[in-house]
Amino acid sequence: MKRSERAPRSFEGTRAYGCLTAVQRLCRGARNRLRLTPAPTGDSALVNILQRINWVRSAALLAALSVAASAYGQAPVEPLGYVNSELRALASRLIHAPVATESLQSRRPVIKYGPLPNGVTERQVPGTASQPPVQVFVINAAAAPAAPRGAILYLHGGGYVAGDARDDLQRMATLAERLDCVIVSVQYRLAPATRFPGSLEDNYSALKWLHDNAHSLGVDASRIAVLGESAGGGHAAMLTIAARDRKEVPVAFQALIYPMLDDRTGSSRPVAPTIGTLIWRPADNRFGWSALLGRPAGSKRVPAGSVPARVAELSGLPPTFIEVGSIDLFAEEDIDFARRLVGAGVPTELLVVPGAYHGFQYMSPKAEVSQQFTAALEKALARALRGG
Repeated sequence: MKRSERAPRSFEGTRAYGCLTAVQRLCRGARNRLRLTPAPTGDSALVNILQRINWVRSAALLAALSVAASAYGQAPVEPLGYVNSELRALASRLIHAPVATESLQSRRPVIKYGPLPNGVTERQVPGTASQPPVQVFVINAAAAPAAPRGAILYLHGGGYVAGDARDDLQRMATLAERLDCVIVSVQYRLAPATRFPGSLEDNYSALKWLHDNAHSLGVDASRIAVLGESAGGGHAAMLTIAARDRKEVPVAFQALIYPMLDDRTGSSRPVAPTIGTLIWRPADNRFGWSALLGRPAGSKRVPAGSVPARVAELSGLPPTFIEVGSIDLFAEEDIDFARRLVGAGVPTELLVVPGAYHGFQYMSPKAEVSQQFTAALEKALARALRGG
């Protein structure tokens, strides 16, 4: 073949990819050589390490992109150039900011939660066999409403290693009031202290409790939806797959907000340099998945049902709503999951917001794209809760 007729090179086979992986190795080496001050064991020690390595990752990001692009014969990639214009001002400050997981983990040991919002009660529900009881927060329940209402089981985000159901209670209370529904938010156990399937069993216990106690909560048991954001979206997808397979609890609908679905993203499957540069990055993804699975992300084998994107059979899942930003690290895996759902005959709605990054709608709530993103979710939930 003549030089001019050569097929386009895959990115993985180029010097650009080699440069990216070399920079990643350098960053790992730098992390290992950092002198860490003594810290308590457990979560506090993990927070200490994560905070100290963040500067290495942030400083390496633009250098890696620049070196890789130069090696590939292109102009260096400028991450901000791909950000939606409404979101760009904030994005310029987020390039070097700690990721959401680190912020949540650093708060977790010291945060003081106040009284529960009005209309919210705390319950302990039975765990599955050999599993401990599960803490849940019940929002907007009524023992004798005019008519049974739909319900949402909500699973918070946090990269599988962080977050707390209490962080979202006020927001969920507002959503429950707007949609005239009951919401149950689950305080599932976190990795790495609890590996898969511990968190799945927590979430399943909460789902089964909601279904079995629907009458006392004023809920129509045939109109239960599952909602999750980021890692919560991954948990929601795992849960609906488990519910389908166990055949005990029917799930009417699932809403997955930039869900974390594939451990191979950023590990055995490199991502394009234009995505995943803000908030949640490939290194964070590897850490979160490895913590949950108890083995390196991207490993050849993973526990059955632990990685939604690896589940071969998706037929029989409930109608699904997925939304994600186009420069979110999860964009490609979420789009592919939606494609596979459609191929499996699952009614699926997909919204991809151009130039939006992970968590953008909370950081820039007044932006038009954020309001459209939120409105689309609420409309989808409203339809599902009505039984439509």
